[in-house]
Amino acid sequence: MTPFAVTFAGQGSQSVGMMSGLADLAAVKSTFDEASSILGTDLWMLAQEGPAESQNQTVNTQPLMLVAGVATWRAWESLGGPLPAFFAGHSLGEYTALVAAGALSFADAVPLVRFRAQAMQDAVPEGTGGIAAVLGLDVDEVRSVCRDAAMGDVLEAVNLNSPGQFVIAGHRAAVERGMALAKEKGAKRAIMLPMSAPSHCALMQPAADRLSTQLVSVALTAPIVPVIQNADVRAFIEVAQMKRALVEQLFRPVRWIETVQHFASNGVSTVVECVPGKVLTGLNKRIDGNLNCVAVTDRAGLEAAIAAVSGVHGVA
Repeated sequence: MTPFAVTFAGQGSQSVGMMSGLADLAAVKSTFDEASSILGTDLWMLAQEGPAESQNQTVNTQPLMLVAGVATWRAWESLGGPLPAFFAGHSLGEYTALVAAGALSFADAVPLVRFRAQAMQDAVPEGTGGIAAVLGLDVDEVRSVCRDAAMGDVLEAVNLNSPGQFVIAGHRAAVERGMALAKEKGAKRAIMLPMSAPSHCALMQPAADRLSTQLVSVALTAPIVPVIQNADVRAFIEVAQMKRALVEQLFRPVRWIETVQHFASNGVSTVVECVPGKVLTGLNKRIDGNLNCVAVTDRAGLEAAIAAVSGVHGVA
């Protein structure tokens, strides 16, 4: 029997009505209630009713996606789903993965990601930064676009998502120049993303410094399942290494292509996206067409995913 991996999405997968397909599972509502009590905000209402403009604010998106991912994982556990061989999360999803793996408590993670989001927003005032997806160029072409379009501003390739799908971020004017140049160089599309902070670029260094200080008082423990962290494409058991990776993640690229390749090279045959939406599932299929990629978007999808890995042993 072969191992499987569970992944969690980050910002960009939120939508009005998210989680409605899992609303009948007690684990889902109780997780939202717990987080709402911690933050003093009705996150279930935000998930169900939005509005989208509120969901897309970084300070709201990050707690919302964390809670959605943890709620989905708890629902998986409540239905008898087994442990995977690996966890990983895309950007903010890395915190969800650490919670699922028992390395970070949910009670600590909820305020921590709200702090992270606020630090990111404070580092780059709304409207100053931008983040965009570029489709149809290879990574070297995208990096060349960033060098040529920066013109003294920050512009970097920040999400290495799948072959032909990359994300650039930096000063908004530079991102707009980069989008135009990418199209000139043959990109199929260049799309500004609904995120209010330019994640994973040098503009996030002030936020990383604040996060580093905040993490001093946050308890982490060795995960019960390896969590492949974004910045290094490695799993750590040392608390100091995990915290360093979380800090550096803010200003270093999300190396998702390599993460999925790591799964495959370690015998993973199925990758489950354990959060509403199919963003990562689409990326994972493009990275390795031999992988069975399953998205959990409702109860039927959750039960199907558990069935797909039924009898597949994980790491206890």
